[in-house]
Amino acid sequence: MVNSWEKPKIQIPKTKSEWAWDITGYTFYMGSILLLVFVWNTLPEEVPAHYNAAGEVTRWGSKYELFILPIVGAFTAIVMTVFERFPEIHNYPKRLNESNAKEFYLNSRKLLNQVKNICLIIFALILFESVSIAIGWGSLLGIWFLPIVIAGTCFPIVTGLIRQRKIR
Repeated sequence: MVNSWEKPKIQIPKTKSEWAWDITGYTFYMGSILLLVFVWNTLPEEVPAHYNAAGEVTRWGSKYELFILPIVGAFTAIVMTVFERFPEIHNYPKRLNESNAKEFYLNSRKLLNQVKNICLIIFALILFESVSIAIGWGSLLGIWFLPIVIAGTCFPIVTGLIRQRKIR
């Protein structure tokens, strides 16, 4: 068994799937920012600021509130990227040892990478939804938004935990 202060530090190159997730997540994120920049002058002063579980707008707010999503997205991406780079500080079962540390680290890092990028995609979709409703393009996902968010965040966590249980 490895003491939590003595976990091995292993350099593991990013996998192709991690690169693909990063490209997808950051593309959605940057696309939402570009959309906001391009439509800024056409946005009304009040835009959707909150939605209920059915995807209906429950509060309208200033269009400046739309900056909250990219700011939170940037903060999320920075913090989670830092944690991705140091998988030895993640929490692991007691069965972690020198022989399985690489497998545990890679699984944990992949899980964190997927959740980070799903968060970026979700923030981008919320921004797009708010902009499209404000401009009059209509709702993109409506009632499907919450189930997609729940499934999108739970699926990688569940699969990551299942993969972790298989590590010996």
